Amino acid sequence: MFAPLIVVACATLGAAQQVYITTSGTVARPSCSAPQPWHGNPQPHYYQKPFSWTQTETVRYATSVPSPTSTTTYARPYEELSYLLGNVVSTTWGSWDRNASVRPTDTADPYGQAAWTAQWENANIVNWTTSTQLYSTTVSPTPVAASELVYPPPRYLNPTECYTFPEGFMLGVAGSASQFEGAVAMEGKAPMQQDNVGPESNHVANEYYFLYKQDIERLAAMGVKYFYFSISWARILPFALPGTPINMQAIQHYDDVINFVLEKGMIPVVTMWHLDTPLTFFEGNRSMINYVPPPGFGFHNGGFQNETFQDAFVNYGKILLTHYADRVPLWFTFNEPFLDSINGQSIYTVLKAHARLAHFYREEIHGTGMMGLKFIDNFGVAADPHNATSAAAAQWYNDFHLGAIANPLYLGIDYPETYKQAISDYVPLTPEDLAYMKQTADVFGIDPYTINVINPAPGGLEACLTNASHPLHPGCVTTSTLTQTGWAVGYGGFVWAHDTPKYLRTYLSYLWDTYRTPIIATEIGFPVSGEGELPLANQRFDSPRSDYLVSNLNEILKAIWEDGVQVLGAFVWSFADDWEMGTYASQFGLQFVNRTDQTRQYKRSFFDLMDFYNSRKSD
Repeated sequence: MFAPLIVVACATLGAAQQVYITTSGTVARPSCSAPQPWHGNPQPHYYQKPFSWTQTETVRYATSVPSPTSTTTYARPYEELSYLLGNVVSTTWGSWDRNASVRPTDTADPYGQAAWTAQWENANIVNWTTSTQLYSTTVSPTPVAASELVYPPPRYLNPTECYTFPEGFMLGVAGSASQFEGAVAMEGKAPMQQDNVGPESNHVANEYYFLYKQDIERLAAMGVKYFYFSISWARILPFALPGTPINMQAIQHYDDVINFVLEKGMIPVVTMWHLDTPLTFFEGNRSMINYVPPPGFGFHNGGFQNETFQDAFVNYGKILLTHYADRVPLWFTFNEPFLDSINGQSIYTVLKAHARLAHFYREEIHGTGMMGLKFIDNFGVAADPHNATSAAAAQWYNDFHLGAIANPLYLGIDYPETYKQAISDYVPLTPEDLAYMKQTADVFGIDPYTINVINPAPGGLEACLTNASHPLHPGCVTTSTLTQTGWAVGYGGFVWAHDTPKYLRTYLSYLWDTYRTPIIATEIGFPVSGEGELPLANQRFDSPRSDYLVSNLNEILKAIWEDGVQVLGAFVWSFADDWEMGTYASQFGLQFVNRTDQTRQYKRSFFDLMDFYNSRKSD
């Protein structure tokens, strides 16, 4: 199913045609028309003629996704799988009003309305606000007006290569529950780690929880085929732990989301955990929510090291799979788990939880879809690739951010030796562990936004790895976005985000060579510098984002056709401007969102993205 493309040299077939051998036979490699040779006088001929207005605008419209004519299933429906969960209890809860004068009275019920309300009161949300919330129930969708689907004026520069996307290439758009949904204390959702982050709260966000049908309608109108989203653990299980009641409102809500995606001719892609651990796992030590790990080892605390996390997450994952696996062909267990790992136990929890759910999906659900993880790793490139010390530091950086999780799950081999050297509390993996974990991920999801230029820690990499008191331990490298000559590595959206498409091609080759697994670029996206401060017309004419998306997709095509890398798809972050972990100012969206009335408007990058794909798709 995932056989790589095999390049056949031109010399073998003659210069006229180069082909690729795929699992379905040979196909001609796409090629652009050769430039016409120059004939005649090499000097230009100048002449005059009457002036006329020749620049006219051709009106084109986006092509919507066609309505489906059949339904594909990937597992048995929930009614036939419910026995796998044993005896479960389901219920519903209301919504929390911080200023309510009447309190729930069912205090004897450990999972009643009073207990649920107490979670919010104990969470002590300091930046609580629902002041701009407009909705309290699902909004019915309306068709997108043709006037909104008119393409903008053509861009002056475009990639000259014309490679086609392989058949079945998954191009889609992405979003997550905590960054889009809002409605954080409504319909039974319990508090989670991101509900108390940053100066601007996610309590309203994009009100996608109520506007999902309109948002999906807008994506389908633009021709998007794959829609990636996450499900909120704190909505499905407000008390988080195994044996606690399932929130039926949440089950029905996400069931309806998936069904509406399919109804519009799109395909759902689901992540189980996207930076949104329920606060249950911080009970007794809420200060750990904002704990910052040592340099280079994550950025937050996801609670993975909590001894109850693994069983609880597996229970939650089983609930999702039994309910939705029949209609969802691609699952990711964790989004960027390294980002929220703080020690060796955190890494082990992620490994074991993912492997357990993969075995459940394959052996008990008998699912025919795919399962993977998403990795965060702005690819580490050596500041001086000709310097052995610099190259070793870059290799260590990539091993540290990828290998600790990817080695066991994709290759069935132990952590990298340098990881074990740096992380003194790592959990040893037994031969039984490695056999159980090996190849439990079908796809390698990567969020390759940009790159980091790597140098070893002052004093050298080895000296830092063996010195726990070193200020850069355990990461033991320095990162930069400048080349050796002082230039930025690419156009910068803000401090860490730079447009570096050629390095994406290198990165894909590195992953394919190292982990031997089909790859999906699960998030590619770009924040235009200062976009939110511009007039609306300028925000929508977001050429830097267009350049980023088109050039990165072009490099993916070159990785496929010229380097033999098996890339299955790419999802663009994000389908609209969203709440970016504490702020709305850092805009990544393909659509502008009015924060007062929640209306959306397409940006030019959305049209350029779809135009590039549609002009090169093979199916």
